[in-house]
Amino acid sequence: MSTAASRPHSETPWRLVLMGVAGSGKSAVGAALAARLGAVYLDGDDLHPPANIEKMSRGEPLTDEDRWPWLTLVGERLANPQGTLIIGCSALKRRYRDHIRAQAGAPVIFVHLAGSRKLIAERMGARSGHFMPTSLIDSQFSALEPPEADESAVTVDIDAPLDDVVGAIAARLEDAGPTASNG
Repeated sequence: MSTAASRPHSETPWRLVLMGVAGSGKSAVGAALAARLGAVYLDGDDLHPPANIEKMSRGEPLTDEDRWPWLTLVGERLANPQGTLIIGCSALKRRYRDHIRAQAGAPVIFVHLAGSRKLIAERMGARSGHFMPTSLIDSQFSALEPPEADESAVTVDIDAPLDDVVGAIAARLEDAGPTASNG
């Protein structure tokens, strides 16, 4: 049986979005998963306009109006990848994921990094140098609409060592092929 890392290059590249609340591990999982799959990882935070980062740094949650240009950029980056592309993007609401899919113009698989409020609070409290303050945890969970069964998505529990989380994602992707179902 082949592994996800050994997918033939002739196959259509995957367009993956690692989604979840702040502190769910999108950056760490994205970098490790990209290495495993021979993919490119792009941190969606790098696509935020400066005004969004300033707003979040002040502890103010973004509005939908703040997010649309950012989500458009995420989708546009997924439109023509040179191989498998993984982008870390919260994509908390269904309409955000639908917008990303529309902008990409091709199938996008969302990988929901799911964790408890307690675990996320611990992780956010332990990290330094990030613009997102722990005061925004509640707004993140309030906005979260986990992927539904009709979305091309997989959900993975993040309460495990990084290698185990990445292995679980790779296995789910291999089983799912170019599309995925939630579960």
